[in-house]
Amino acid sequence: MTYLIAMAAPGQSPGGLWQFLPFALILIIFYFLILQPMKKRQKKVQEFQSTLSVGDRVVTTSGIYGQITKLNEKTVQVQIADKVRIEVARAAIGGRQGEEPVVENQN
Repeated sequence: MTYLIAMAAPGQSPGGLWQFLPFALILIIFYFLILQPMKKRQKKVQEFQSTLSVGDRVVTTSGIYGQITKLNEKTVQVQIADKVRIEVARAAIGGRQGEEPVVENQN
C-alpha cells in the first residue's frame, strides 16, 4: 500500500480502495442500527403469531379486543361479543390482552 502512495504524484490523493472506505462504513452502521433490530423484531412477531392458540384473549392492531375461537394457517377467528365473530389475518393480531403489544402500529 505504501508503494501506491509513493507512486502518486505530488498533490494527488491515492485512489483505489480508500475511496470506498466511507461508503463501507456507512453500510456497516446502517446494518447495525436499522437492519439488525428490524430482523429481531420480525422474528419476535413470527414467534408470537406461531404461538397463538384457541382461547387466547387478544387485541388486534386496529384496537379490537376479543378471544380466539378458531385458527387457520393465515387467518384467526376472534369472538368480540356474544355470537359475534370476525375473521382477521394473523398479522392483524397485535398482542395478548394485558401484555405489551408485539406488533407496532404503522400509523
